[in-house]
Amino acid sequence: MDAFHPLELGALRSNISLTLHTFHAALIWRGRTARPGARPILGMAGYIQVTNRLKQAAARDDPYADWAMCQLEAKLESAKASIGELIQHLKRIHEDRPGQVYVGENLNQHPVILPLFIGSQLGFLGVYLLTDYDVLARRALLAHHTALITQQDMARILDSGGRQLRGLFDLAQRCKPSGLSREDFQANHAEAQAVRARLGALPEDILSGVRRSQYAPSIVRARASPITNLHPGESAT
Repeated sequence: MDAFHPLELGALRSNISLTLHTFHAALIWRGRTARPGARPILGMAGYIQVTNRLKQAAARDDPYADWAMCQLEAKLESAKASIGELIQHLKRIHEDRPGQVYVGENLNQHPVILPLFIGSQLGFLGVYLLTDYDVLARRALLAHHTALITQQDMARILDSGGRQLRGLFDLAQRCKPSGLSREDFQANHAEAQAVRARLGALPEDILSGVRRSQYAPSIVRARASPITNLHPGESAT
């Protein structure tokens, strides 16, 4: 083969799916449509769509998308820690079972298997959080079934874990890209002023591009080379 012949490679692809064992996790995946007396609740598919849009907007140098990604990243970290603490609490409870009694993992004989089409790292992190909640629900249900916790304890644990995911989805619903770039806000034209009035002021380090999510994409500008995440004191050149 000619060493100077251009290589023509296609895009990389892989089949990705999610397995859920509990009704509780499946409900959070699905969310809830609007109905009389009840507001809609975003599900995982809607959350993934939001994170995909934010990543695309952040690549176009939208500072509001960057700010939203930072907020979602922080919420994901805190939610994972909270659910992890609940899982550890249940682990200690299960360890109190008499040693002569063996109880294996409770797995659904017919779990839900869902194909995943995710274009953002924050989307994957949301799915990982849901799998943590699925583990939490399985262990809480098993602890109640084997008389290690009461019905009320189980309900409290399940609600505490589910609240973390619902909080993440609620935040995602409020995350709005501006449709403008940092250059627009530097120019401070009428449209930029209207967006700032509608979405609120940004932290200065976000507006300047010094602080971005560790999962933020490279910024692609029409007249410049792609710019990767910058840290304080670094140059874009």
